[in-house]
Amino acid sequence: MRIITWNINSVRARLDIVRQLIEEYKPDVLCLQEIKVQTDMFPRGFFEEVGLPNLAIHGQKGHHGVATAARAPFDDSFHIDWCGMGDARHIAIKLKEGPTLHNFYVPAGGDEPDPEINEKFAHKLKFVEEMTTWSKELTEPSILVGDLNIAPHEDDVWDHKKLLKVVSHTPIETDGMLAMMAAHDWVDVMREFTPLPEKLYSWWSYRARDWDAADKGRRLDHVWVSPSLKHTPVHMEVLRGARGWEKPSDHAPVLVDFKF
Repeated sequence: MRIITWNINSVRARLDIVRQLIEEYKPDVLCLQEIKVQTDMFPRGFFEEVGLPNLAIHGQKGHHGVATAARAPFDDSFHIDWCGMGDARHIAIKLKEGPTLHNFYVPAGGDEPDPEINEKFAHKLKFVEEMTTWSKELTEPSILVGDLNIAPHEDDVWDHKKLLKVVSHTPIETDGMLAMMAAHDWVDVMREFTPLPEKLYSWWSYRARDWDAADKGRRLDHVWVSPSLKHTPVHMEVLRGARGWEKPSDHAPVLVDFKF
């Protein structure tokens, strides 16, 4: 089973490159974040046309939103209202005869890494705290994917020292993410295939004149599995080339092949 996760940064604005991704890489399941569309306005017909007709959508007007599209039917879908905010930041599906697949879009957190003066950052920390409690209590085999908006290791960013005070790599965030991973003994699939200290990124800012040459990236996108699924991933790839496609997202898709 091939699963691809991608912060698409508005699905309706980027259907051309979604089609390109599906045609070139043929995912069995595509997990999208930041779809920026209400559930009832999601382009269902497009996904039926490209062979991913089984949909679990948790949309929201204007911003946020997650969707999971699959070739084969799945048993069930549900979402959790993290922090009681009503934000569309999570959707899960129960794969037939397989694990539960959780698709997340964690809050970015704004620009100022101080929860006392920045409500967005406080929300992010609370979200991670709730995910940590949930991880500790999780008993069923699970796959977690999505844009978690934190680069936890020094080699997940282009310059650790320069980014220590930048939201996504501050110590309070990275410590929080590592605690979340430890709470369920989550296996970091991307780092299983690209071990530290090798650099590994999935996001490059739109602000860079030549993002590829500058290569000032961060690994904000993640694929984790429960300990019982540790040996199921057989291939991982960050599809960096997609960051350079026509009208791109600032995130690259992350592809993982599983053998259940």
